[in-house]
Amino acid sequence: MKNVLILGAYGRIARIVEQRLINESDVHLTLVLRNADRLKIIDKSRETVVEGDVSDYKLVSTIMAGQDAVYANLAGRMALMAKVIVRAMRVNQVKQLIWVTGSGLYHETPEPFGTWVENTVGHANKEDTRQAARIIESSDLQYTIIRAAYMTNAHEVDYELTQKGETFKGTLVSRASIADLILKIIATPSRYSRVSVGISKPGTDNKLPEIVAGYH
Repeated sequence: MKNVLILGAYGRIARIVEQRLINESDVHLTLVLRNADRLKIIDKSRETVVEGDVSDYKLVSTIMAGQDAVYANLAGRMALMAKVIVRAMRVNQVKQLIWVTGSGLYHETPEPFGTWVENTVGHANKEDTRQAARIIESSDLQYTIIRAAYMTNAHEVDYELTQKGETFKGTLVSRASIADLILKIIATPSRYSRVSVGISKPGTDNKLPEIVAGYH
């Protein structure tokens, strides 16, 4: 049985991943979040819930022992958390990391979507995510960085990928699509080892006006 650690387990993508892993595999999940009372356990025999802060190295290192894969679904001080996670994985000899973030890490997102993302997220926050990515990419981990377009709650799995160095395609993607990719990475880690992929729904290059109109 594979052991999968989910950091930021109350996130909407994380909960889709949790549900699908319980339904479609035999993995054991360790679910970490700030407020454990918010999360409803699906299968008590296969899930362990830990309440805590991912910036706490002692906590993260303790729960890292024995894990086979780590999926990080985080918000906040990204560079700090990346340092903590990479260090804890190295100490505990855990290799596979799946890291979800937004598009624009490498200024690869075409205009006007690129500028809208930068302004909406905030330049300082975006620089923090870029530093986090550099920390991960300079490690010896078998990482996969997922750079997502604007996320929707559409009940669909429909996506295409771009590689680091390629121009980002599209402007939006469903959380269900991102979760689907995460399951594929967990199942076949060697296929996605040490890569940074962009994910978006095909044919959405010109959807920024709709995103802006619906953005709150």
